[in-house]
Amino acid sequence: MAGAGVAEAQHVTIDRVWPDPAPGLSDDALVEALRGADPVLRVNFVSSVDGAATRDGLSGGLGDPADRRYFELLRRVADVVLVGAGTVRAEGYGPLRVSDASAAWRTANGLTPHPVFAIVSGALDLDPGSRIFAEAPIRPVVVTTAGHDVRAFAEVADVVEAGAGELIDAEAAVTALRDRGLARILCEGGPHLFGSLLAAGVVDELCVTVEPTLEAGDARRIAAGELPHPRALELAHVLRSGSTLLLRYRRR
Repeated sequence: MAGAGVAEAQHVTIDRVWPDPAPGLSDDALVEALRGADPVLRVNFVSSVDGAATRDGLSGGLGDPADRRYFELLRRVADVVLVGAGTVRAEGYGPLRVSDASAAWRTANGLTPHPVFAIVSGALDLDPGSRIFAEAPIRPVVVTTAGHDVRAFAEVADVVEAGAGELIDAEAAVTALRDRGLARILCEGGPHLFGSLLAAGVVDELCVTVEPTLEAGDARRIAAGELPHPRALELAHVLRSGSTLLLRYRRR
């Protein structure tokens, strides 16, 4: 998130609609609601009212200042941010850094200044010389499958093998992250990674920002893939900023 975007987002008002309605929540109040008990795997997405997860092919096109403020706070409390390689490329991810305020909060609460960046790539089609690795404030993790030549990543990232071929074993990947002490996992997509985590039964919470727009077209949904049966969710909170809703669900 660019510095200007962070500054703009910090001044946006977010109200709690349910439970316990309250206006103008502070960052501390929002963070307190997110901390919860360990471990938790939380997924965060933005969607239009008619279910589009992208605008012009990018999820970043849908976000507004309220979404960006909440996005930053989700990262503030995370031990690791988990993202699929396709989303990293499409959305233009760079080295993962939180804001100065978030880094200070994390340090004061016994966390590393920035969360670990974990990139999922079954094909290991990543550039070890990219800024994501070269300028990382915290050593990243690459989650891939067995059988790849990972020597090029030895100096820039920790490599976790989970699965075979190009198919990531989502449950094994989550277990490997938690074995490293990374209990609070924030997944930022994309839809195929979310679908894999859902199918593995490891998603604890979903945060979804509903932008007040109708996109139509053939934009993708927030989750892709197949499930043997629907996953029931329980509403945890409803936040509002203008006409934007920020919803959080827990699995039942």
